[in-house]
Amino acid sequence: MITMRLFKESDRAALIALWQACGLTRPWNDPDQDISFCIASPAASILVAEENGAVIGSAMVGHDGHRGWIYYLAVSPTQQKAGLGRKLMAAAEDWCRQRGVPKLMLMVRPENAAVRAFYETLGYGEEERVIFSRRLDGVD
Repeated sequence: MITMRLFKESDRAALIALWQACGLTRPWNDPDQDISFCIASPAASILVAEENGAVIGSAMVGHDGHRGWIYYLAVSPTQQKAGLGRKLMAAAEDWCRQRGVPKLMLMVRPENAAVRAFYETLGYGEEERVIFSRRLDGVD
């Protein structure tokens, strides 16, 4: 049976391995630091899907008071296409609703057609926006 719960420190290594298996990590984003940053914030959480003691899914969710953001939505490659991604997104949406957050945002790399299609089936629409960013950590 699959259970949904909040992150526990003992999940850290399994969560990083899951994110790597799902191709979510990038050299300029240290997933260990991302976990620490998230759990230190009162406005963010990591939702974990577990089956038989194994971490099989995750969604990092947070908000700025106006918009919620989803990061690291991941489902173990052996569990994909079985509805777990939908359940994780529903849990992240509920997390935001419980905090009065009116809008949920996420970013998808343009070339990731399969993930774009997944979010479209959940009712998410692409917004015409240009995102500006600047690295403050000196990483190019």
